[in-house]
Amino acid sequence: MSTPVTAPAAPLQIGPHTVRPPVVLAPMAGITNAPFRTLCREFSGGKGLFVSEMITTRALVERNEKTMQLIRFDATEKPRSIQLYGVDPATVGKAVRMIAEEGLADHIDLNFGCPVPKVTRKGGGSALPYKRHLLRAILREAVSGAGDLPVTMKMRKGIDDDHITYLDAGRIAVEEGVTSIALHGRTAAQHYGGTADWDAIARLKEHVPEIPVLGNGDIWSAEDALRMVRETGCDGVVVGRGCLGRPWLFADLVAAFEGRTEDIARPSLREVADIMVRHATLLGEWIGDEARGVIDFRKHVAWYLKGFAVGSEMRKRLAITSSLAELRSGLDELDLDQPWPLGADGPRGRTSGNNRVVLPDGWLKDPYDCAGISEDAELDTSGG
Repeated sequence: MSTPVTAPAAPLQIGPHTVRPPVVLAPMAGITNAPFRTLCREFSGGKGLFVSEMITTRALVERNEKTMQLIRFDATEKPRSIQLYGVDPATVGKAVRMIAEEGLADHIDLNFGCPVPKVTRKGGGSALPYKRHLLRAILREAVSGAGDLPVTMKMRKGIDDDHITYLDAGRIAVEEGVTSIALHGRTAAQHYGGTADWDAIARLKEHVPEIPVLGNGDIWSAEDALRMVRETGCDGVVVGRGCLGRPWLFADLVAAFEGRTEDIARPSLREVADIMVRHATLLGEWIGDEARGVIDFRKHVAWYLKGFAVGSEMRKRLAITSSLAELRSGLDELDLDQPWPLGADGPRGRTSGNNRVVLPDGWLKDPYDCAGISEDAELDTSGG
């Protein structure tokens, strides 16, 4: 086993914001809404940085109703962090200026890491850094429009092993005034399969020593986070799928980075059940409808119960509940005295890999020509 750190980790500086310890919740579509951020933040004691779901710049500029709800922050969220997705420099610039001028957030992160086809087929997400001039234009518009707000970016290694972009993208980011970079150590083609390449995170840190580099990928426990920092020299970690059904991971991360490696959460099923009900309750309050909140919570059930002795029929039943009473009643039928199960940590969420990346026609012909961007490349709905 790796030797734990014995001293608190250095804080992360994102513009005027000091993030201590250097731990960031990754944006995840349909997951990192205000209720989930609240849960994670409660477990962390308010420490760390918690980023919104990915917001489409066109939808924001047009004040799409769903999008405007997604950027609602709890009064206790400080700093307020929004992640934007966009492929048109002008639209990205408008969205950033809107956020800055209307005081909608305190920090803006730009998404260049999303690998899903509906994003990459438009040239967005993890496809975009291949077009170096376009990436530079977007970053320049964002940084100039943000005023005093710090602008950061999250990206992947590249499109596939034959089209690696992260070192060029990192240098462009530094030149255009980006405050920090988060690197997911996978290509778009890998999606979430295989093993994240932590060596790439180390290479990026060496390549852009001027700004903080955060590592992302395969952090399933606090020890994983400490090991990533030790092995790569990165300035902090970004946690995504590792906290699915495990919002208390942020308590573990805070303890670990503060040198308290013995303070690791091992909740019983009773404690997990209480957290599940609270999560569903928060969703209902946020949406304004209990039933819709519980329905939205359904996707979290399997993640929370992973590793516990819960029969398949009960798992199915809990995954189709539509009221808090029904959810609570089902959970109360379980053996709630079960301790934290061995092997409950580990991969959760999507694990597919080796996918063909869907790209605009001719996208790979020239890494500088931006002619492949179409008029409809700016999706009009948030998510991804």
